[in-house]
Amino acid sequence: MQIHTTHEDHRIAWLTALAISIHVLESAIPSPLPGFKPGLANVITIAVLIQFGWRSAAWVSFLRIICGSLLLGTFLSPTFILSLGGAVFSMMALWFASRLPGKGFSAIGYGILAALAHMTGQFTLAWLLFIPNDAVWRLFPILLTAALLFGIVSGIIARAMCNEEISC
Repeated sequence: MQIHTTHEDHRIAWLTALAISIHVLESAIPSPLPGFKPGLANVITIAVLIQFGWRSAAWVSFLRIICGSLLLGTFLSPTFILSLGGAVFSMMALWFASRLPGKGFSAIGYGILAALAHMTGQFTLAWLLFIPNDAVWRLFPILLTAALLFGIVSGIIARAMCNEEISC
């Protein structure tokens, strides 16, 4: 039996490989706090959302997390669960935002929304599954602020990519 692939399958595979590469490179950057990462692979997700729609962006996001965790040896670990949970929250927020009437969000708006939703999802899961202590929420404003800043940076990079490379 031969599997037939479409042009979209190839595009998603290529963009996922790019996002995985960024994800793996980013994992080598030391982190001052747990969960404190720039999330630069999300630049690809945002650009895909703008150019090809939510469905393609969701495929790229979830495949990046699964494949990246397999490559880094974190599959089914707490790190994987928190990353996947953050991605679910992020993709849900992007789904709603992409369906709002009007012109929609800019790349920067999507970047901010995705980063804040991702961090909220991670904290919620960390509190529910791993650290059921209200003290964990004391870190939330600090990491949410970092997520806001990194979301802005991701959005700026995605906007630059879209304007110059793939004409979003």
